[in-house]
Amino acid sequence: MKIALAQINPTVGDFAGNTRLILDFVGRAADQGANLVLCPELCICGYPPADLLEKASFLTRAQQALDEIAAHTASFRPAILCGTVMPANAPGGKHARNVAVLVSGGQVSFIQQKMLLPFYDVFDEQRYFEPASRQSLTSLDGQPLAITICEDAWNDKGFWPRLLYSIDPVDELMHQLDAQPPPFRTDPLEPPPRIILNISASPFWCAKPQLRRNMLSAIARRHNAFVAMVNQVGGNDSLVFDGSSIVLAPDGQVAAQAASFREDLIFFDTASWQPQAASPPESDSESAATADIWSALVLGTRDYVRKCGFAKALVGLSGGIDSALVAAIAVEALGPGNVLGVGMPSEFSSTGSIDDARALAANLGIRFELVPIHDVFMQYQRTLEPLFAGTPFGLAEENLQSRIRGALLMALSNKFGALVLTTGALAVIGDVMKTRVYALSRYANRDREVIPRNTLEKPPSAELRPGQRDTDSLPPYEVLDPILEAYVERYASPEEILAQIAAKQAACAHPPDIDLVRRVLSLVERSEYKRQQAAPVLKVTEKSFGNGRRFPIAVKSEL
Repeated sequence: MKIALAQINPTVGDFAGNTRLILDFVGRAADQGANLVLCPELCICGYPPADLLEKASFLTRAQQALDEIAAHTASFRPAILCGTVMPANAPGGKHARNVAVLVSGGQVSFIQQKMLLPFYDVFDEQRYFEPASRQSLTSLDGQPLAITICEDAWNDKGFWPRLLYSIDPVDELMHQLDAQPPPFRTDPLEPPPRIILNISASPFWCAKPQLRRNMLSAIARRHNAFVAMVNQVGGNDSLVFDGSSIVLAPDGQVAAQAASFREDLIFFDTASWQPQAASPPESDSESAATADIWSALVLGTRDYVRKCGFAKALVGLSGGIDSALVAAIAVEALGPGNVLGVGMPSEFSSTGSIDDARALAANLGIRFELVPIHDVFMQYQRTLEPLFAGTPFGLAEENLQSRIRGALLMALSNKFGALVLTTGALAVIGDVMKTRVYALSRYANRDREVIPRNTLEKPPSAELRPGQRDTDSLPPYEVLDPILEAYVERYASPEEILAQIAAKQAACAHPPDIDLVRRVLSLVERSEYKRQQAAPVLKVTEKSFGNGRRFPIAVKSEL
């Protein structure tokens, strides 16, 4: 059987566009003789649809799109396995199902409902879907097929030290296959190959593609089966999907490998496959991880801007490293003609910072405009003077400058229809530690100088008061980042954080003490209300500082 994996980039709610995309890839696969085309989880409606699933009209439109796709298979040779949403079977409880449908001969021939519904991190599928009560095998042209949907393949007891669910759908299907009489065992002397199909919408985080591949390889070896996983690619809100669709042979070797971070169409034939030495898109090396994160941020930015109906973006350029990196990502995502850099210096901004912002804009080939905020800031202070009288210049005045800049950028956004990056509608690097910011900036300069050397080398500063440096209120980033990573991603206690840092950084020049760790954690917890008010954050780590992190705001914490 020749199977095609259609790694596509659907848009949530764009039923017409998603249908065209599916049929286009199916047509291309037909031209190359495919018997079956796999498309990702919920690709007809887009993933994740969230509370759109609560609308009856959304489910109706999904059915209409499926009917349209089914009608085309009357003339297309390949069958199609794709993901969609359907009404639930039971009148009570959840009213939607996450399903994989096998379409051939102009009609739906088989439906498999998702059994394992993730409820951790960014996932909340138990909120919407009715879980399957059982798994069933099906067949196509005499070939038995074990069909699973994303999480259904993520509970292999031979791979995970701790299981989240009591059921392993893959195990269940393989037991059924072993026990089945014909038609699944048409020739006992030479039975057809075992094939496990998985349609996924598996979001990216650094190192996840390698984890996913290792897991699927273990399943292939354990069950002596081909395992084909087609994954969605593209960005939807804060989630980025890397694609990296893959086929593993029964010995766990790669039989086919799709590209990462772009659409792709790949094939494998169970009758004539040969192991391929594909270069995996993932690696444990820091340089490969940086390249993957860069690609994820570019893709996430491009799709967020365009799927929200914008063509252009605004970036406030301070001359600092953060805004420089965001601008470089925006230019690669959208092109230099679609990015506007705006410098908004105050009385505390150095001439060097303005020069660095100009140099960056010139290197990127983007338009740069200067909008000084001194007069606006002075007017704000005069207005507040009766209330601020007798108090020293401090945090209130510093933050006032940031809010003025944000208001000016939003005014430009409203006037010219360009999306604000970082301070407004999308926090491009909100999930990136500062040390990684510098690594990504060096990666941006891999072919030529894009981010000026001075921006990379000068001490980081918000320039909100005379002589300000980030280290005035925070430890150096090489000390701060491991503390934040351990707390945000692993919820480690202060004592555990100290032990982890000591184990990894035995020769650390400035090791933190327990008081410093507690102070950093306290800053994070006291700022929870700000985090929940912030723009969507593109997820690139296992535990993002975005919507997968759920903490109460009004809480008394004991560190």
